[in-house]
Amino acid sequence: METPLEHILTSSYKADMIAYLDAHPKDFEEAINLAISNKQPYAWRAAWLLWSCMAVNDARIKGYIKKIIDSITAKNDGHQRELLKILLEMEIKEEYEGLLFNLCVSVWETINKKPSVRLTAFKMLVKIAKKHPELSHEIIFLTQNHYLDSLSPAVKKAVSKMKKEFTLQMNN
Repeated sequence: METPLEHILTSSYKADMIAYLDAHPKDFEEAINLAISNKQPYAWRAAWLLWSCMAVNDARIKGYIKKIIDSITAKNDGHQRELLKILLEMEIKEEYEGLLFNLCVSVWETINKKPSVRLTAFKMLVKIAKKHPELSHEIIFLTQNHYLDSLSPAVKKAVSKMKKEFTLQMNN
């Protein structure tokens, strides 16, 4: 039997989904659990919705960060991207940064993945490396041509811009 949130996720436009979650805050936890599940067609949509409904460093998500990280590998590209977008809005505890960094390196290095998920993983790599300057050589290494060749011109430009800004910040 479909829950009310599941029904909304498959039958409504995004604005109506956001309005539903705003009106039913108790369903936010269900949305998180759906987002990290493999219960399709709801899981990806729940992750997509959460990113639109959450605050930066949202207290309701803090307790799920490790579960979100652990769930990412088993997801398809679009679902991975949405979960990473949620994590980009969160302050990640140092104890999880290494795990998340390694996960994002793996996503980035998989050149046949969709450019949008690779770009989102790269954003997380840069975010973590800014806190840990000793990782700056990793960012430089991961922007070699063989990692960029399969990307669209727009994504290449975005990566190049992030690398340039990162390098300037690390050198100042």
